[in-house]
Amino acid sequence: MSTLARTQVSLGTGMALRLVGDEAEANPFQGQRIHFTGIGGSGMCGLAAMLLALGARVSGTDRAASNVTHRLAEAGATVSYEQVGESIPAETQLLVYSSAIKEDHPERVTAAQRGLATVKYAQMLGRVMALKHGVTIAGTHGKSTTTALTAHVLLQAGIDPSFVVGATCPQLGGSSRSGSSDIFVVEACEFDRSFHHLHPNIGVVLNVEEDHLDYYKDLDEIIASFAQYLSQVHPLGLVLVNGSDPNSLKAAQGAKARVETFGIEIPADWSADQIQIGRGKARFRLSYRGQVMGPLELSIPGRHNIANATVAAAIAHNAGVPWDKIQAGINSFAGADRRSQLIGMVNDVALVDDYGHHPTEIQATLTALREQYEPQRLICVFQPHQHSRTRLLLEDFSKSFRAADLAIIPDIYYARDSEDDRKAITSTILVEHINAKSSNAQYIGTFSDVVKYLEAYVRPGDLVVSMGAGPVWEVTDELVRRLRR
Repeated sequence: MSTLARTQVSLGTGMALRLVGDEAEANPFQGQRIHFTGIGGSGMCGLAAMLLALGARVSGTDRAASNVTHRLAEAGATVSYEQVGESIPAETQLLVYSSAIKEDHPERVTAAQRGLATVKYAQMLGRVMALKHGVTIAGTHGKSTTTALTAHVLLQAGIDPSFVVGATCPQLGGSSRSGSSDIFVVEACEFDRSFHHLHPNIGVVLNVEEDHLDYYKDLDEIIASFAQYLSQVHPLGLVLVNGSDPNSLKAAQGAKARVETFGIEIPADWSADQIQIGRGKARFRLSYRGQVMGPLELSIPGRHNIANATVAAAIAHNAGVPWDKIQAGINSFAGADRRSQLIGMVNDVALVDDYGHHPTEIQATLTALREQYEPQRLICVFQPHQHSRTRLLLEDFSKSFRAADLAIIPDIYYARDSEDDRKAITSTILVEHINAKSSNAQYIGTFSDVVKYLEAYVRPGDLVVSMGAGPVWEVTDELVRRLRR
């Protein structure tokens, strides 16, 4: 049997990550000449590395050099920093492009003129996953942390998975890896229905809420999209969903695979209880179908991360990882970049950066940071991401900052918005709605003005968190430098 064959793993619970079946399809990438437009992007670089390992001849372009492009070049890829049609090698058979690459991009135009086959990143990810034992982690929020934590536990246990995470994680050596085992752990995104290209052996849904309403019509359409994703999990595989989220449970109703639930202090197949949170750690007990598996300790704050760790433990258990190694892996996980990441501690002022940009994420993160740091004052600099998201979730956003003593709102980050969206909502409107609920918000339009204000405002005992999917991290980054001066 080849190294790509599906093999049975004997597990005490009767579960199997690796499924019994025919030999996996022959490797179609050996010797194929594949070009990546945007090769240095999150996900793209990992996919390129995996294709190199599968014997493909890889080239690619990006706007600037980086550590990942240098590593790809060292591994045998041909990398150029001129994104023009001439950068596509003459012998190229397939062009892969990231979601950021528009149809009028010079390389896509040239590919069309030359009659080259082209695919999106998500489509290519699905083709590679067909050769692997896929583990996909989806949800409105929590995907990056859970994917990184799962990959970390497997790595620490010596399994060496491949993975693609939507965030950089120093412990993982970056955001992606081409590992030696057949296991492939992927953060699965619902935007543009990207996860419909994936057919995993294990499919996870952490939660399902309203988001990406510039793409989806309403919540019902979002649930239907998650249902389609879960229906594609291998019939002999496993669907793992949040037992406390009715939307996730609804999405799992049409799954062909076995469905199991996870939850915190609720009846669920995988259940966390006896929770203790303090001093930046969470301690809890994990049980599977009423059988106590044992205690776990997590060094990243927040009840939401207990749920994420429960999922990681369940996946690792399915992969045959012994309980003591699951415990060690979860306990040693330090988190991903821009996920409650401590940027610095200056004059007893803590500065943290976080990627949260959805109302539920904001509430959970601020609550967790208050529990972890116990600050005299918690100051949140939140940059709204997209005018459409801000407008459509305005009432939810207005209730998200109650755990902060002060919410500073700069101008909205523009992404994929129409001109009508930009005219319909502003940060000052959001501030008015927040103040109607908690009277703790103010508008400061630019990052430079925010930094200038905070430099004079903060005092020992404060916690300042920059939050959002845009470049709001620049605020805490600059504030650290100024406070140190």
